[in-house]
Amino acid sequence: METNAAKKTYGIGELLGMARERAVPVFRGIPDAALGAATPCAEYDVKALVNHVFQVIVQFQRLAVKEPSDFGEATPDRVAEGPDWRERLARETDRLVSAWSAPGAEDGTTGAMDMPARLVGSMALLDLTVHVWDLARATGQEYGPADSAVVAELTAAVAQLAPTARKMGMFRDPVPVPEDASAFERLLAGTGRDPGWG
Repeated sequence: METNAAKKTYGIGELLGMARERAVPVFRGIPDAALGAATPCAEYDVKALVNHVFQVIVQFQRLAVKEPSDFGEATPDRVAEGPDWRERLARETDRLVSAWSAPGAEDGTTGAMDMPARLVGSMALLDLTVHVWDLARATGQEYGPADSAVVAELTAAVAQLAPTARKMGMFRDPVPVPEDASAFERLLAGTGRDPGWG
């Protein structure tokens, strides 16, 4: 039974659902007092990273239905729109999961670069996993190793995306990790994060 389970192929919507279960408690656990704190993602403090994640979650809903995304020059300040931003972010995360769970979401290509839709969905999954780990670390919350199926999907996606992502400054150079590092720690290191950041 376990062997069959290990071989199961998950849809991006299913994987995003797994990531959501870990992400929403982290969103709800961010105290206002921590919004100015540093994060493992050096260019963002907590508030800026929340706004970035909000923007990603909203725009990747559009990409799921093959609509053009609009990341624009400036990221909207969703946190400043009201104290209910955590619940609004949770609702948008639910919409993201629904959008990528719909029939046809993974078919064909999407986005300005006409990338394979599943790979684009994996990019949303990456942000909903790695940036949520960033937020958890920055605010003193627990974020255990992500689900093994999520890590497997993201490890493959990062290997494919990394050369371009590093040229564009989206990933930093890989961080060395010990031989006994977990698959999740290796994933974090592959995006340029120190898994021991704190």
